[in-house]
Amino acid sequence: MQPAANTSGVTDRAIFCLRLLSFAAAMPSDLAKKKAAKKKEAAKARQRVKKTEEVNGEGDQENQQNGTVNGDVASLTKELDEFELRKMEARAVTGVLASHPNSTDVHISSLSLTFHGQELLSDTSLELNSGRRYGLIGLNGTGKSMLLSAIGHREVPIPEHIDIYHLTREMEPSEKTALQCVMEVDEERLKLEKEAERLAHEDAECEKLMELYERLEELDADKAAVRASRILHGLGFTPAMQRKKLKDFSGGWRMRVALARALFIKPFMLLLDEPTNHLDLDACVWLEEELKSFKRILVLISHSQDFLNGVCTNIIHLHQRKLKYYTGNYDQYVKTREELEENQMKRFNWEQDQISHMKNYIARFGHGSAKLARQAQSKEKTLQKMVASGLTERVVNDKTLSFYFPPCGKIPPPVIMVQNVSFRYSEDTPCIYKTLEFGIDLDTRVALVGPNGAGKSTLLKLLMGELLPTDGMIRKHSHVKIGRYHQHLTEQLELDLSPLEYMMKCYPEIKEKEEMRKIIGRYGLTGKQQVSPIRNLSDGQKCRVCFAWLAWQNPHMLFLDEPTNHLDIETIDALAEAINEFEGGMMLVSHDFRLIQQVANEIWVCEKQTITKWNRDILAYKEHLKSKIDKQTHDV
Repeated sequence: MQPAANTSGVTDRAIFCLRLLSFAAAMPSDLAKKKAAKKKEAAKARQRVKKTEEVNGEGDQENQQNGTVNGDVASLTKELDEFELRKMEARAVTGVLASHPNSTDVHISSLSLTFHGQELLSDTSLELNSGRRYGLIGLNGTGKSMLLSAIGHREVPIPEHIDIYHLTREMEPSEKTALQCVMEVDEERLKLEKEAERLAHEDAECEKLMELYERLEELDADKAAVRASRILHGLGFTPAMQRKKLKDFSGGWRMRVALARALFIKPFMLLLDEPTNHLDLDACVWLEEELKSFKRILVLISHSQDFLNGVCTNIIHLHQRKLKYYTGNYDQYVKTREELEENQMKRFNWEQDQISHMKNYIARFGHGSAKLARQAQSKEKTLQKMVASGLTERVVNDKTLSFYFPPCGKIPPPVIMVQNVSFRYSEDTPCIYKTLEFGIDLDTRVALVGPNGAGKSTLLKLLMGELLPTDGMIRKHSHVKIGRYHQHLTEQLELDLSPLEYMMKCYPEIKEKEEMRKIIGRYGLTGKQQVSPIRNLSDGQKCRVCFAWLAWQNPHMLFLDEPTNHLDIETIDALAEAINEFEGGMMLVSHDFRLIQQVANEIWVCEKQTITKWNRDILAYKEHLKSKIDKQTHDV
């Protein structure tokens, strides 16, 4: 028997549903005319929202300060459109909708996905439940981004009432301000109103109507400006930047606008592929806090264990062309997977022992006395039943990598001296640094942290000699070699060459292909990947080519500017191990808290035109950022 409180709740809910139905019935008749008049425009807008395309790199935050956008935008957009079209044409997806067409959950059975004839998923199931936040993980090149793209393009049978936003490209430059771009969701509001009207006339479930009207209330124009401004602020936009035209931002900042738009729209299914790639630590912490309250369906690809732990309620592991599901965040996934694999190996070993014992018995006594022969026949039948019912498979672990930075030799300190250095990009721009004084040697292991625009990448360029100080001097040892990894390094790759051909071209002193194959193999590129055109590799695999290229320059100092973008978790761990074994110095700019914790001995905060040393660890710095965000939210 139901408690009285529940009965009352049901009654209240029923009354509320009736009010919603009444509201829908009373919607102005001219609304339909208005929607009909804007039908084509809204359809086009929705197509733009759902469109999924590849993002080729991000502009540096310093470019934003110069107000420059590299390249011909129209030409680049057309090229990306054609590239995505070629990917779709090379992709084949099959699957059957197993959930009810009106359900808010998505269950697809018999899902298969191939790309250029390579099977990425085979006869597996996709299960996405409303209210869950999924972390999609797996090795580089296994098809994570391809799966998200297929979902975003509705190449899998997603019911039409579930709207999808797949974030993959920055907003295009325009005369509109950042704030205007985020607030432009009229097409979404029209779609929701139309769907609410349809459900009301069909006497559909009250629960779905309630959700639609809640979302319409969220998109209320009176609240739109305040909410859009709050989201942009969280992603690092000052009030002045929010009023700035999109054409004056770099690609990285326009990507943040696209992310703000996704958070503002609040689609039923949100697909995010490495959303932290364009963010600093402050914005990463804010985004983590924002996404952990997402109430619909979120599917997230991220290389950051820390971020996955903070956001996800479930983990989907893409492994051996299957999707395997785990409850909990990333740490819970690791624990559960270890326990399952331990039990699986125990079962596997037990079965193999039984099979070996029975085979030996059959071989020894199968032709012996009648009694022994009967026992042997009995064991043979038992063995056949075991095989027929399916044997436990051996656990196949993810491939382990072993990155390598060759020995660089010793250089006596000081390797680099920074003396009274100040810097600004021009007389019209604010000063980035004033009177910096420090030195770095081969035992330096520093992580640079601070908000975007504070000058982290600028500092590395100054130390490299790519930029010259406005005042002061930077002295470098005459023999020092510096290797800088940055997020545009993949742009130097010759896409028509294979990784093997590219490395042989860059390092002609290595004559033997087999020797170069071994070198490239250390960075996780094996077999066909080494001889396939670089353009066919995933973003993560292209990054591995860059690491191989960088390492064989044999540098004394590693300057790593966001090295984890597009890498999987296993590759990041291999990179961390290689850095720790490297005998030279390192300076790191990264939004990955775990990598910083693994490799940095010091943390320098770049902020307010200077550099200060943080005297605690990176996790304490994260808590500091959380406290700052909480204070700002409370003040608002």
